[in-house]
Amino acid sequence: MGKVLVFAEQTNGKLKRSSMELLQAAAKSGNTVVAVTFGSHAGDVTAAIGHNGASEVHVVKDATLDSYNPEAYTANMVAIVNKVQPSIILSSASSTGKDLFPRVAARLNTGVASDCTQLTISGDNVTAVKPMYSGKAFATVNFENSPIKIVLMRANQLPVDAADTSKSANVVEHANAATDLKTLIKEIVKGASEKLDLTEANIIVSGGRGLKEAANFKVLNDLADVLGATVGATRAVVDAGWVGHGMQVGQTGKTVAPSLYIAVGISGAIQHLAGMGSSKVIVAINNDANAPIFQKATYGIVGDALEIVPKLTEEFKKALHH
Repeated sequence: MGKVLVFAEQTNGKLKRSSMELLQAAAKSGNTVVAVTFGSHAGDVTAAIGHNGASEVHVVKDATLDSYNPEAYTANMVAIVNKVQPSIILSSASSTGKDLFPRVAARLNTGVASDCTQLTISGDNVTAVKPMYSGKAFATVNFENSPIKIVLMRANQLPVDAADTSKSANVVEHANAATDLKTLIKEIVKGASEKLDLTEANIIVSGGRGLKEAANFKVLNDLADVLGATVGATRAVVDAGWVGHGMQVGQTGKTVAPSLYIAVGISGAIQHLAGMGSSKVIVAINNDANAPIFQKATYGIVGDALEIVPKLTEEFKKALHH
């Protein structure tokens, strides 16, 4: 059997759920699972990486890698891939993964399949399924003449079982391979939200133009607080300047797949449906009974969102806090 290399992403020393999905999927394939992680917090996640199925983890504990730098990450990833010699590389199709691995693939002269929703690993072979044309069609992809097969998976597509704390990974430390950088990260401006990033969230409450004005997003925040959810928005709302682009769900925003997606005042343009269509349960609240979102919704409520959402919030409060 070959080796599967998993790029393990973390935030502030916590392993991301999307990385757990990939580690466990790799372990189930019967291949040797090797992980790689960067930054000063790398040591904090090596135990979790082992618990989720990797037998070896390669770390570059350099504080200059705490923030994503394309050149630095590419140099380190290529050096580690050349050392490990995996037949398959798995990463989340996160903003980092989607920027990093095409660069790595170009250096190594290998193929890369991005934004995949299904994954089958059989020995050294891998088959993935990815949506095309805003999710109107699905392509099954495999690799030809590619010594290493790189697959970038959307988050929340694969199951995560309880981690096995009896397992551990052997840690291999590397020096930073990046030398003469043309670019430097001077500052990262973060949103003030403490909530989970949309792509990782399990429950999302999303708002569209039907909310009429920016101030009415407060009713969504209230509902999200009760449910422990993250708030999202449509492109129209972002373009109008009501909320930041980081909250946009859709083809030109973030692709999400939560267990529960509550769409409030969203008509359901095809570009929005492409970004949230694989949510497990979709609840739509809209005053237009003919809105396309109702075709996709598991449950629909026709009516004024500004009346319905506060009532829902009250009922959830009663139900969840007893």
